[in-house]
Amino acid sequence: MATTVSNNLDSNGPEFAGCRWYSPETGIYTSKHAPVELPSDPFLDVVSYIFSHQHNGVSALIDSSSGCSISYSELFSLVKSMACGLQKMGVSKGDVVLLLIPNSIYYPIVFLGVLYLGGIVTPLNPLSHISEIRKQLSECGVSLAFTLQERVRKLQSLAIPVIEVPENLKDLKYSDYPVFYNLVSGKSDLFPRPVIKQEDKAAIMYSSGTTGVSKGVILTHKNFVSMVELFVRFEASQYEYSSSKNVFLAVLPMFHIYGLSLFAAGLLSLGSTIIVMRTFNIDEVIKVIDNYRVTHFPVVPPILTALTKRVTDINRSYLQSLIQVSCGAAPLSIKTIEGFIHTLPDVDFIQGYGMTESTAVGTRGFNAEKFRNYSSIGLLAPNMEAKVVDWKTGAFLPPGSIGELWLRGPSIMRGYLNNDEATMSTVDKDGWLHTGDVVWFDQDGYLHLSDRLKDIIKYKGYQIAPADLEAVLILHPDIVDVAVTGANDEETGEMPVAFVVRKVGSALSQKAIMDYVAQQVAPYKKVRKVVFIDSIPRSAAGKILRRQLRRCLASKL
Repeated sequence: MATTVSNNLDSNGPEFAGCRWYSPETGIYTSKHAPVELPSDPFLDVVSYIFSHQHNGVSALIDSSSGCSISYSELFSLVKSMACGLQKMGVSKGDVVLLLIPNSIYYPIVFLGVLYLGGIVTPLNPLSHISEIRKQLSECGVSLAFTLQERVRKLQSLAIPVIEVPENLKDLKYSDYPVFYNLVSGKSDLFPRPVIKQEDKAAIMYSSGTTGVSKGVILTHKNFVSMVELFVRFEASQYEYSSSKNVFLAVLPMFHIYGLSLFAAGLLSLGSTIIVMRTFNIDEVIKVIDNYRVTHFPVVPPILTALTKRVTDINRSYLQSLIQVSCGAAPLSIKTIEGFIHTLPDVDFIQGYGMTESTAVGTRGFNAEKFRNYSSIGLLAPNMEAKVVDWKTGAFLPPGSIGELWLRGPSIMRGYLNNDEATMSTVDKDGWLHTGDVVWFDQDGYLHLSDRLKDIIKYKGYQIAPADLEAVLILHPDIVDVAVTGANDEETGEMPVAFVVRKVGSALSQKAIMDYVAQQVAPYKKVRKVVFIDSIPRSAAGKILRRQLRRCLASKL
């Protein structure tokens, strides 16, 4: 059903007469930014493209705890050395390599090295349960994995070759990490280097999409090239970034599309310095920002909330170097935004929108101080188109009306891995990505996020597919039926809540259920609350009515 936000927004009225960014005839919204010319060479890999850009950057990657750094003068050589070493080990074009490692100064080197060889990277949260790892290994056909020392034995039990990765340069000793040492210390010439096309696969990133279990999102070199230009480099042009002065703090995980796009790819084309933190701790974050004179801090809502709260408790003499905080990956409340702006009024704040399926490209807010449009998730990125569609009738909707967001552009995924049905239901024949997010455009062309049609839960910016947790829970012998949904939470964004129908006569407790799930999933996926219920509400077609469950949950809180 279409809803109008403001009666003043009439697409046929004078406000939209001659409007160049919305067409009443087609229902297509176009970017208010001028188009960006993307490289036309079909034989172009994203790694070569990243390093083709000239800049005056000095330090590329710095480990926040040890201070160990990798300079731009040596970065490309390390990437080529990695690719060359993997080639000698038998890795070839089209082979899939698993990255089961946390943030590290070596993460971009491994990622770009695999891509430079023509391989395909599939990242995964290093805290994932062994069953989750097994599933991704099987679906992607992984031939090699990079991981930390403490995960090696578990991976070896899955009969997969494993390479141990050190945390930083101080730990890199031949005696402790002989294979990795040789990979980054060898020759950097590939003979022969495989021919790589823009249309070739580069990564398989997992996302729950609109509904259902997590699915492998196939992203190409073209998708990543588009991301570098339309997200990172375009944003830099809007703010006139100076590569020698801008210092970014990498707390966002690089196994997520947001962190991967920024810290393992896009920012490296600018020459920006990236301070890498392995884990998030708000007190350490503040120390690192001051110690390294961090200027830019990309975050997700829970980190923004934690930063705001902590800054109110300390002397404002801290964080003097900070110029900009940008937020994405999950919705923000107006209260949270206003709290941050009040606490750090001198720091520029912007929001953005993107999906794994769009290679993190979608919208970005600019010049928030000028427009005071903090609640918006920004303007459409260059080269991107959108529609706002009534999800019941399929009719396209004008500015001021609420509907489902559709996106189209060069960054949209090739499709889901081995799942044509899910691909066709998400990307239609005309190339429109049906995002499942409910939005509206205002009279200035800014996009606002209202709700989500999709089922996914955003816990601290991480995606959790309810179907994944339901698949674990339903195997418990005392559970007859189950449904999982998200409950709003100020600290985490959302938390997973399980609605459980117990077997007659069962005394199964909430704690027992939460412990049962915790033993089988990554920590961020744990069920945080259990509600016992007589039956799970379903539609005539058998689909779980999650909105009804959320209303039920709201009445209990």
